[in-house]
Amino acid sequence: MPEVIINGPEGRLECRYMPSEAPDAPTALILHPEPDKGGTMNNRVTYALYKHFQARGFAVMRLNFRGVGRSQGEYDSGEGELSDAATAMDWLQAQNPASRQCWIAGFSFGAWIGMQLMMRRPEIHGFISVTPPATTHDFSFLAPCPASGLIINGEQDEQVPPDAIYKLVDRLSIQKGVNIEIDIVPGANHFFTDHLEPMISQVSTYLDAALVDGTLADPDFDPLA
Repeated sequence: MPEVIINGPEGRLECRYMPSEAPDAPTALILHPEPDKGGTMNNRVTYALYKHFQARGFAVMRLNFRGVGRSQGEYDSGEGELSDAATAMDWLQAQNPASRQCWIAGFSFGAWIGMQLMMRRPEIHGFISVTPPATTHDFSFLAPCPASGLIINGEQDEQVPPDAIYKLVDRLSIQKGVNIEIDIVPGANHFFTDHLEPMISQVSTYLDAALVDGTLADPDFDPLA
């Protein structure tokens, strides 16, 4: 998958980008977990999301936030990383001017950044947030939540228990016509150590219903391949 280096707010940003064969294909930007705790774009959950959107025919991109891998800069506790994500989305959209839809997906810290980006970018059609850090980060910026999406969590997640996710969604102001679905993966921990495939399967089921343009996953797709 092609490596792309783009100019970010603090220097280069290291990315991976897979274009689609269809010029009007939807786009998806995938964001990784906590940079200060070893999170990178090669995280297995992040990579599985990337591969799944690719298999559906999306033009898809993932990046290393500032200070991670070959990306320049230093960890900025979210503010700078949000700028990095916005820059990556600008690049992705510039490469796909005829795209029909724009999606954002992220794991943990990446989910938090992705939902902030969604508030700033009205073109984002939908989101996938995997274990958003509801116990440690503020989500009051979702006022109201402007796009429908899926929040997915592990049943045995000790860092972000399912109850915290339900409380988060209960507190959110949601725009008319917007729906946030919650899926809990039975037996899964925070990292989906033995439950990556069931997690991706639930993402796939959600996208089957959310995508109305016939862009469907390859039935032979293996997220662990």
